Amino acid sequence: MSRRRKVDPRRPPSLLIEPQRQGKISFVPIVFLILIVIGACLASVRLSSHTSANPAGTPPSPLAEVPKPAPSPAGFQPTIENRGPAPGAPPKGMAWIPGGEFSMGANDPPDMDDVGMKATLDARPIHRVYVDGFFMDKTDVTNAQFAEFVKATGYVSIAERTPSAEDFPGAPPENLVAGSVVFSPPDHAVPLDNHLQWWSYVKGANWRHPSGPKSDIRGKENYPVVQVAYADAVAYAKWAGKRLPSEAEWEFAARGGLAGKPFVWGDEFRPHGKWMANTHQGHFPNTDTGEDGYIGTSPVMHYASNAYGLYDMAGNVWQWTSDWYRPDYYQQLAAAGAVARNPQGPDSPLDPAEPTQPKKAHRGGSYLCTDQYCSRYIVGTRGKGEISTGTNHLGFRCVMTRKE
Repeated sequence: MSRRRKVDPRRPPSLLIEPQRQGKISFVPIVFLILIVIGACLASVRLSSHTSANPAGTPPSPLAEVPKPAPSPAGFQPTIENRGPAPGAPPKGMAWIPGGEFSMGANDPPDMDDVGMKATLDARPIHRVYVDGFFMDKTDVTNAQFAEFVKATGYVSIAERTPSAEDFPGAPPENLVAGSVVFSPPDHAVPLDNHLQWWSYVKGANWRHPSGPKSDIRGKENYPVVQVAYADAVAYAKWAGKRLPSEAEWEFAARGGLAGKPFVWGDEFRPHGKWMANTHQGHFPNTDTGEDGYIGTSPVMHYASNAYGLYDMAGNVWQWTSDWYRPDYYQQLAAAGAVARNPQGPDSPLDPAEPTQPKKAHRGGSYLCTDQYCSRYIVGTRGKGEISTGTNHLGFRCVMTRKE
């Protein structure tokens, strides 16, 4: 069973949040000392042999001889899907993703700023990547599915485990309580330079009680499970005979064969006035009007799928990937000067803002994404999260590789 990472109790790490940039965290009242058990949202890497264009022992891409089309003004080239058949029928609840070669990354929005959602420095440069075909869950893992896993295995999630004095030496005993991070919006407008104004650590918050002890998932069996740390997601995937997707696999699947589009469904955020994803409306963080039909998470398969039959690849909840996070990883891939084959992310994590916090990459954004603060529903943009941290806007989905 995984144990929480040792953290200096005198300096609580930042909360897992969506923005790209984070300020320094100062000493806070005792309620926030509990933040020793949580982490932030975005990590350092180095390019390894398995992320190179043609590592030793890797067969050449079946697309290697296909002439490359001229790049578009935006820096994207067309996606070239594999044409071979799927290796059998998709497992229940999964879709076949053909794989192929595509342009990975995100452009700078014209109104880019430094506050997060519009900052895409870690999603550039746009570079060419090849991924093999795979199966992917059509939806995020739901509360019902995670409950089935827990019933079968007796698994106890990270948020349900009481931190020990051994793991957190020097922490006051009253602060060693099980819980997790919950979006707790203020009742008035606040400056967007301090995320502690809308995030708090809540005793008793976990996947069964996403917002704290008084909340539960009854009646929400078809909603995405949240409050899952990275180890929780890995444990479920292993039980299900699956794994978590790499960033490259996730982005290829999210794009659905489209190249360079800002959204997984195309060019417009609301085509013909239709809501395409669960995002934040109103003034962030204090007011969510719920114009898209939901305040907080929404059930899976509520909004339209992308071209590959995948739901909620933008908005609703963030999704864990298997890659360590590093902001300059794409620069390293691009510097190799060739198509990266099945990149698995850097060998080690590094977030320069919090170099002691091991973080994995997140994808897809959440119901809190808004162009006022964090527009990570833009496909190609990246999130980050400390591995022992869950929140009530973070879930996951799985993939499976089946050989013919």
